[in-house]
Amino acid sequence: MSAAEIVLVGGGVRSGKSAFALHLARGLGARRVFVATAQAFDREMEERIAAHHAERGGAFLTVEEPLDLAGALERADADVVVVDCLTLWISNLLLRGDGAAAVAAQVEAVAGVLARRRVHAVLVTNEVGMGVVPESALGRAFRDAAGRAHQRLARDADRIYLATLGCVLRLRPGPLTLIHPETPP
Repeated sequence: MSAAEIVLVGGGVRSGKSAFALHLARGLGARRVFVATAQAFDREMEERIAAHHAERGGAFLTVEEPLDLAGALERADADVVVVDCLTLWISNLLLRGDGAAAVAAQVEAVAGVLARRRVHAVLVTNEVGMGVVPESALGRAFRDAAGRAHQRLARDADRIYLATLGCVLRLRPGPLTLIHPETPP
């Protein structure tokens, strides 16, 4: 295996980022773990989770971990770990009652695990800071926590991709490049 990398894949909802992240992960190693941060609070979310699990098939061992992401990364026995997604994880922390400082500490714990990693990590996240200012305090806290987490994790990322409009742009390493979502970078 080549040197372990941190790959950050961000973008809007239904932009193609998750499919691209899975495609990347398949090329990074045979032993794959998918850390799912979603929680099924209703029937519709249960169906979404089941559909995503079926799409991955047997190519990934799925670990459901909505809160202890650093622990899940620490325990992962794989060549590559996909986390989908950071923004759901952050919202889970905020809904649990964690404040900005506690969320930042959790992000720092994840960054620490990734710094010591021996596996590739592909982190999927939603870019939420390009829209209107949220009406609620919780919405603003979420947007701010996500933005800070993205900045922190991007500092350590070896590769950064932005998915938008069904296209994937490689931001790091430069130069900025349009990547066909199903073609290895």
